[in-house]
Amino acid sequence: MSETFILAFTTFFVAIAPLDIAAIFTGLTLTETPRFRRTMAIRGVMVSTVILMVFVLIGEFMLTSLGISLAALKISGGILLLLIAIDMVFVRSSGGTSTTDEESHEAIERQDISVFPLATPLIAGPGAMGAVILLMANTAGHVVSQMVVVLALLMVLLITLILLLLANRVQELFGVIGLSVIGRVFGVILAALAVQFVLDGIVQSGVLSR
Repeated sequence: MSETFILAFTTFFVAIAPLDIAAIFTGLTLTETPRFRRTMAIRGVMVSTVILMVFVLIGEFMLTSLGISLAALKISGGILLLLIAIDMVFVRSSGGTSTTDEESHEAIERQDISVFPLATPLIAGPGAMGAVILLMANTAGHVVSQMVVVLALLMVLLITLILLLLANRVQELFGVIGLSVIGRVFGVILAALAVQFVLDGIVQSGVLSR
C-alpha cells in the first residue's frame, strides 16, 4: 500500500503542481483584498475537489461515452492557459479570466477566478484528470488501493489550499510592483507550460505521426 500511496502522491503532486499554482494565483490576484483571495482559494480548491472526485468515480466511463480523448483535454486546456498567460504578461484582460454576469454579481463586480481558471484548468486540469483516470484504472478491482489513491489526491489538494492561503504573505513581502514583475515572469512560464500541453496533446493524438 505504501508503494501505491507514494506513486499516487508523487503523480498528483507533479500533475497539479501546488507551488506553481500558488505563484500563478498570486500574480492573478494582485488587486484583490486578502479576504477575497482567501475566499477564492477555498472555493477554487473545493470546486476542483468535486471535479476530480467525479473523475475518480466515472471519469473513464464519461470520456469513453462522450468520445473525448485525453489528448483533446490537453489541447483545450493548453489553449485556455495560453490565453491566461497572455493576459498576465501584458497585464490586460481579454476575457480569459473574466466571469459570467451571475458570477460577477456574486463576486460584487470583482474578478472571481475561483472557478475559472483556478479550479479548472489550473488545479483540476488535463494532467490531474488524466492522472486520476489512469491511477484508478491501474487499481481497478482493489478497493483498498483505490482508497489510497483518493487519500493521496486529497492530501495534495490540502497542500494546494495551504499554499494558496499563504500566497498572501508573498504579496506583503514583495509589494504590488514586485508582484507585477513576478506575475509577468510566471506568465511567460505559464505560456510555455500551455504550449507544452498543446504539443503533448497533439503528439498523443497521433496527428504528427500521420
